[in-house]
Amino acid sequence: MTVPATPPLPPHTLPAHRLSVAPMMDWTDRHCRVFHRGLTKRTLLYTEMVTTGAILHGDRHRHLDFDAAEHPLALQLGGSDAAALAECARIAEDWGYDEVNLNCGCPSDRVSSGHFGACLMGTPDTVARAVEAMRGATRLPVTVKHRIGIDDLDSYEHLTGFIRTVEAAGCDTFIVHARKAWLSGLSPKENREIPPLRYEVVQQVKADFPHLTVVLNGGVLTLAQAQAHLTWADGVMIGRAAYSDPFILAAADRDVFGEDTLPVTRREAITAFLPYVAAQLEAGQPLNRMMKHTLGLFAGQPGARHWKRTISEQGHKPGAGLEVVQDALSGVPDEVLDARA
Repeated sequence: MTVPATPPLPPHTLPAHRLSVAPMMDWTDRHCRVFHRGLTKRTLLYTEMVTTGAILHGDRHRHLDFDAAEHPLALQLGGSDAAALAECARIAEDWGYDEVNLNCGCPSDRVSSGHFGACLMGTPDTVARAVEAMRGATRLPVTVKHRIGIDDLDSYEHLTGFIRTVEAAGCDTFIVHARKAWLSGLSPKENREIPPLRYEVVQQVKADFPHLTVVLNGGVLTLAQAQAHLTWADGVMIGRAAYSDPFILAAADRDVFGEDTLPVTRREAITAFLPYVAAQLEAGQPLNRMMKHTLGLFAGQPGARHWKRTISEQGHKPGAGLEVVQDALSGVPDEVLDARA
C-alpha cells in the first residue's frame, strides 16, 4: 500500500525568525497585529499567549480568529498537558497559523499555578513530551520560547540540558529571553526589568548549538541594536519597544530583511489601518480598542501629545468613529506624518 505524501504547507507558512514582535498579554491582539503589519510585511508576528483550556473549552473564535493580512503569524500556547497541546497545535494548523510556539518563559503566579510558562524550565521532560506530541499533530513549525533560567536553576549546564532535552523531541528553534525569572518575589513586570540581561549566555548557546535556530529576546529597543545582534543570532524578537514606539518597525523590511522597499510613513500606516478599523466599528468594536495600539506612533515627535490625548479622551466614547482619528491627525505636523524612517 502506498502512503500518500503529506501535502506541502502553503508558502506563507515558512516564517522567517530574523525579526519578530514578541507575544505580549493584553497588547498583541489582532488589532495590534493588523496595525503592525501595516508597518512591516516581513516581521513575524505572535499572538498573545492563549491557554489550551481557552481554546479547547472557551470561545475559540474570540481567541484564534485573525485577519489574513497578519501573515506570517504564530500562535503562542500556554499549557503543559501534551495531549491538550497536541490538539491545539492541530487546531492552529486548521485555523491557518504559520507556527505554533510553546510558552516556557512567562513568570506570572497564575501561569505558574497552572504549571505552564517559565516553571516548565524546571521539568524539561514535560516540555519534550509536549513538543513531541505537538509535532506529531501538525506540519507547522513547533518552537519554544524560554528564559535562560529560573530561581536557582540558573546554571549554564541546566540551560543547555533543557535545550538538549527539548531538541531531542524535535524542536529546532529556541527563542531565548536573555534574563532568568524569579517565580516568587518578583512580579511579571519586575521579571522583565530586574534580572540582568545576559546576552553573552544566549550567544554561547548559539556557539554551542550552531545547527539550531536561536532567537534573542529581551531589551532590544531599536533596529540598530537588532542588527548588531544579528551578527551572531539567527533572529531577534523585539518586545515592548515595538509597542511603545511602533514606528521602529517601519524600516524593518529594508534594513533587516534587505528588501528594496521604501519604508512607510506614519500617515501611510494610519491610512492603511483605517479600513480595518472601519470594519471593526461596523462589527461593534469600540474605537479605542483598535486605536490604543497606535498611541506610541508619534513617540518623541511634535504632535504626539495631541494624538494621544485625542485618541484616549475621545476614542472610548459611545459612537466614536473615524472623525476622532482625523481630529487626532490634525494636530500632527505634516513633516512628522510624512517622514520616512
